[in-house]
Amino acid sequence: MKQIVYLLLLMLFAINAQAQQVRTLHKVQSKETVFGIARSYGLTLEEIIAANPEMAEPKYKLRKGDIINIPYPTTKTVVDTVATVSVTEPSTVTKKGDEMTKRAIRVGIMLPLHDKTADGKRMVEYYRGVLMACDSLKQEGVSTDVFAWNVPEDGDITETLRDNNAALCDLIIGPLYSKHMASLSTFVTENDIKLLIPFSINAPQLATNDHIYQVYRNPDDYNNAVVAHFVDRFKEYRTVLIDCGDAKSTKGAFTSALRSQLQSLGRELKITSLKTPEDQFVKAFSKDKPNVVVLNTSSSSDLNIALAKLKNVVLVGDVSLEDVNNDDSEPIESPYKLSLFGYTEWLMYTSNNLANFYLFDTYIPSVFYYNPASAKTARIETKYRWNFHADMIQQQPRFAITGFDQAYFFIKGLRRYGSVFTGAKGTVDYSAIQTPLHFEQIDGGGYKNGALMFVHYTTDKRVETIRY
Repeated sequence: MKQIVYLLLLMLFAINAQAQQVRTLHKVQSKETVFGIARSYGLTLEEIIAANPEMAEPKYKLRKGDIINIPYPTTKTVVDTVATVSVTEPSTVTKKGDEMTKRAIRVGIMLPLHDKTADGKRMVEYYRGVLMACDSLKQEGVSTDVFAWNVPEDGDITETLRDNNAALCDLIIGPLYSKHMASLSTFVTENDIKLLIPFSINAPQLATNDHIYQVYRNPDDYNNAVVAHFVDRFKEYRTVLIDCGDAKSTKGAFTSALRSQLQSLGRELKITSLKTPEDQFVKAFSKDKPNVVVLNTSSSSDLNIALAKLKNVVLVGDVSLEDVNNDDSEPIESPYKLSLFGYTEWLMYTSNNLANFYLFDTYIPSVFYYNPASAKTARIETKYRWNFHADMIQQQPRFAITGFDQAYFFIKGLRRYGSVFTGAKGTVDYSAIQTPLHFEQIDGGGYKNGALMFVHYTTDKRVETIRY
């Protein structure tokens, strides 16, 4: 019976295909994914979904035996080749004479790609994000050849680098482990390849090798950047630093740098403590100008105590406790204007503190922002489920989205500028879903990511990202 139905569908297809712009029908086999089917026909996910509108439904699941429309491609592009290449496979691609702006961009992934450890599982998810970026870029006429090598922690990366395809890459993403850096740094220099280090490893070669790009920012660079943007944004504010008495806090370097900068600029700075009595605690705040509050810890328990204490400051006036705790209330009218300045770790506390973050006009500095309410986030998460029959690992930042953002940014940049691409701010017209990027060159060396954002929870219950 199923065969008869399928034949009838084929007959109807033959009659109506030209009018409907459908090239053929595809019967879904066991373990096939939307991503794999699209790739096998040289299509993008968007083209497949447009021809099969039911796929856009949030609860849609591809099942064995389904009949789906295969449309004609809407863009004239070269079909992407996405392959996992072993270290012994001979190369069939030549590099000499090729121009990146006119051919497929060749991307090599050198990360632990396995399911034996947490690192391997995270990097598999990251790699999947890279593949999704390649698929999306196809809509813009950008073709890619992707080569992937499993490079575990105990692996010998020199064996990987002997593969002929490695030397043909325009971009290599990796490594995950510092001990692989020396060999890889020499290799990319000898073969004129850009190297993107996606995560936080020790890479002293960055100081001298202009082929290297590192996304991670060391703590000193990060703190200095946050302090610089803090003093610019809050130049008209009194800064109130609350000592939380957390002996395990790692935020001393930041608060010390902030205090030093404020004092050098002659800015108002008041220091108080969670243990300070209420009548004295209130005196640290100004009624004549806005106040920005900084804690010297990222601890969630200390944050909760500070929020309770700050509510007592807000309550100095004719405002009831019921009004303060009412999520649907209008912004509190208080004799004090307060903003709260936090730490990246606070993004993990949002579900429990969202109302308080709105109430206190909270700013959280970060190099990423995973926004589950964003339409772009929801879309990529849905596509990930379709493609790989799994949800992303529940961790911030999401590794698949990190891979998507980084690959999209670099591949698009290489396609536009070729080997002269530097990743500088404004060179790539791409608004990152989660992890913005722009790179600044070290004198005589490689490139460091300079992107930073303040995630701002406004008193009118919005979340905005202020990107630098």
